[in-house]
Parts: sequence; C-alpha cells; structure tokens
Amino acid sequence: MSEVTATDDGTAITVRYGLTPLLRYVYRPDDPERESRRPYGHPLRTLAGDVVTIYRPHDHVWHKGLALSLPNVGEANFWGGPTWVRDQGYVQRPNNGSMRHDAFDLVAVKDGAALLRERLTWVTQPGEPWFAEQRSLSVSVHAELDAWVLLFDTRFTNLADATVPIGSPTTHGRPNAGYGGLFWRGPRSFTGGVVRIPGATGADELMGVRAPWLAFTGVHDGHGRSSTLVMVDWPANSGDGRLARGDAGGPRWFVRSTPFAAVCPAPFFDTELPVAPGDTVHLRYAVVVADGDGVRAPQWAELGRSTMDRWTP
Repeated sequence: MSEVTATDDGTAITVRYGLTPLLRYVYRPDDPERESRRPYGHPLRTLAGDVVTIYRPHDHVWHKGLALSLPNVGEANFWGGPTWVRDQGYVQRPNNGSMRHDAFDLVAVKDGAALLRERLTWVTQPGEPWFAEQRSLSVSVHAELDAWVLLFDTRFTNLADATVPIGSPTTHGRPNAGYGGLFWRGPRSFTGGVVRIPGATGADELMGVRAPWLAFTGVHDGHGRSSTLVMVDWPANSGDGRLARGDAGGPRWFVRSTPFAAVCPAPFFDTELPVAPGDTVHLRYAVVVADGDGVRAPQWAELGRSTMDRWTP
C-alpha cells in the first residue's frame, strides 16, 4: 500500500504518494525581487502524475503555480510585477515585497497525511516587516476518489503601527480584476477549460460569481486525459464577519479560462479590508486535485469541505 512521505532539501519540501510526487512546496524561492518572492507550490500533480500548475509563464512571470499572492496591501505589492494605479494603469513601482520564510515548527506525517506548520514575515521592498504569518498545510490522499486534498490555513497579523487596507486592482479602479488571495495558474493546455460552480457550468462569464466552491477542468497535451482542480472556501473565513460573503455563502471568484487558466477565491475582490495594528486575518481553503473531468466536482468539493472541517492545524 502506498504511503505519504515528506522530504526537505533545504529549499523545498516534496510530498509524495508512493513514488509519485504530488506537491513541491518551495519555501526559499530565488526569484527576482520584482516578482515578489513568496513560497509556492509547483509542480502539483494528480495521483496519475499529471501536472496541473505552471511556473513563471512568459506572460506573467510572477505567477507561481499555487501561491498566496496579494497585489494591493496598502502601498505594497505581494503579488509581483507592476501595480495597478487608479487613472494610470499598471505601473512598475519600487514596492514588490516578499513573504519571507522564517522557520518550520512542524514537518511530519501523521495519520497518513503530510503536515507543515510554517512561520513567515511579510517584508516590504524597503525592508519593513508589515505582517507576521502562521501558515499550515496538510496533504491527504483519497485514492478511492482519484483525488488528494491540500488544506491551506493562514493567519497573518499586522505588525505595522498603522492600519493597512488590503484590496485588489478592482478596488483601485480596474473592473473585473479582483484577484488576490490563494491563486492558482494552470498549464497552457488548460486554456479554454470548463468552470463549474454549484448549479452552473461555464467559463469566463463566471468571473466575479459568489460560490462556496469552484472547479476547473482542463485537458493535458499528449495523452489527452482530463484533470480537475476544485477550490473550496471555508465558511468561517474572516470569522469576525468583515468579509462580505453574499447570499451564495462564499467569496467572489476570480476565474479565467482564456487567455489562460487561473482561479482565485478573492476575499478582497471589490471591497477593501482595513487591517488595524495587531489585527489578524484568518483564511482557510481546501484544494482538491483530481484525475478526471468535472462530473464529480460536487463530490470532490464535499471531500474538500469535510476534510477541512475536521482539520485542526
């Protein structure tokens, strides 16, 4: 019977299921400063070994597989590349901060799941520490459902002596560009893929929709198999009620099928969140990586939700 293992090479932790590497979590990236260095997951593979992420695509080199990425944190950019400036458009500024890995408090396999607990500091380009983050990840395999689940939990606390608003290009004047949060960029062959939410199937027209989960299905070059990635929101995100969730009980989603595949549950899509000194923002998500098309998306979403609900980071 295959087992989950986690190995650390000093730069990244690789989680495997038997001989198949499912996740390489790079916690000491060496990317250029302009790309806002931050930990990322790439490659992510299905249980069948198919890669469902891309790293440094030429059109947006600051896209890094799956990563917590925030473009508008006060005047700082923890996304990478240029910053959207109202009435000016995208401008490259000296504001590309980094999410610095400080230490792991835990790297272990327990009850068949790989567990990581990490401490980070968000540092502005001038070198000021603005946020202290506690991050936890869990990887569990559910072979009977042709899927595995990555749980991602973050708590980041404002270290600055002033309130820091977290927003998006949309809150700064660019329509339908509310990205910012746990952001996934899919491989080139996923362009034109199928997007599903509860009760609807589509593609780019689902940009900005509210939903508790969203699934993206793409087809791989070569063998032509399909893979599906399902991202599931946690109802208790921002448990103090400061994040608008709408009647659909979920965040707005930033999603693109063209010109490339991308998904992000975007808690700051169209409304800034002011974070006062000492305040903490708590976000949690499940990412289900599955072999097959999206017909089973509701089942995989339930798997992610139930796994997340039982989790104690």
